[in-house]
Amino acid sequence: MLGLLICSKHITVQRFLQRLRTPSKLFRPSMSPLSPTCSTIRATLTFHQLTGTRSTSSIYAIPYIRISSPSVAHEPSHLDTVNHALQNEGIMQMQLGFPDDNSSYIQDLLLNLHKKHGHGLPLTHSANRGWMWDIRPSPMCFQSNNHQARSETMEEFPWHTDCSYEAEPPRFFALQVLQPDCCGGGTLSVMNVDRLLTLLSPSSKHHLFAPNYGIAVPPEFIKSQSETEIVGNLLTINPNRKTLRLRFREDIVTPLGEEAAKALEELKGVLLGPATKEQVLNLHPSMLPRGSIILVDNGRWLHARNEVKDPNRHLRRVRWDARRFVPQPCM
Repeated sequence: MLGLLICSKHITVQRFLQRLRTPSKLFRPSMSPLSPTCSTIRATLTFHQLTGTRSTSSIYAIPYIRISSPSVAHEPSHLDTVNHALQNEGIMQMQLGFPDDNSSYIQDLLLNLHKKHGHGLPLTHSANRGWMWDIRPSPMCFQSNNHQARSETMEEFPWHTDCSYEAEPPRFFALQVLQPDCCGGGTLSVMNVDRLLTLLSPSSKHHLFAPNYGIAVPPEFIKSQSETEIVGNLLTINPNRKTLRLRFREDIVTPLGEEAAKALEELKGVLLGPATKEQVLNLHPSMLPRGSIILVDNGRWLHARNEVKDPNRHLRRVRWDARRFVPQPCM
């Protein structure tokens, strides 16, 4: 489970079976009860928020596993471990022990999670893109609809969930690191939604459950010219776990009433507040080297990215297990 600890300015990460030192990070081994092959990263972090104005510390536990061979994607025990971590923690990190520039392992893994554990298949990204989406600075050549996606820029990308504009957004997404940012940028930040929502008033949560928000489809992700916007809610209940799911991307959400607007403003205010900053985990490029894969429950974890400084930074994304975002009364 995730925990919180205010502490020193050092980073302590328990991973692998040997100790590695960097100028400000200490890596130590730890094992998790998830499985004999699955360890847990417990990171005591000193980090700066995306604005660079505040420094604080948090402790998180992220299931972590090393993948020795592509064939592991077909092993029942491995599939059980991955599914267990995603269902319970909603986040997991992997490290590939072999080259895989074609992302064959993650594609095989998702196909087998579909067969053995009922995960929905990956989503296509747009009318002319398949399952996999390359995330890298691309000022001239765009992947979809002749429009540049936010992920194709070097700009920061504030807190959001993926595919907020879909009637059935993906429950999960994965990012594979093909080339980390080697110039000090491109930090992936994540924040647990359940913890965030404890800071919201009951009234605001009630209105976020109501379908009173217009959500525009970004031009690069339009699949049909007849579907450029949806109207929906920003909160729902996960039917499997009875946890809350959030969808949010500020630049494409428009409130359709006064109460909806107040609730959205409170949510945005909480996201920038000091209590929320203590909940953030920053996964610096040194923690996500080449061959890393981070798997995330899209509705239970918000994510963000600070400015990319390395033009050669290259990640690959896949989204899967689409679920309808049903309007429901507040819990």
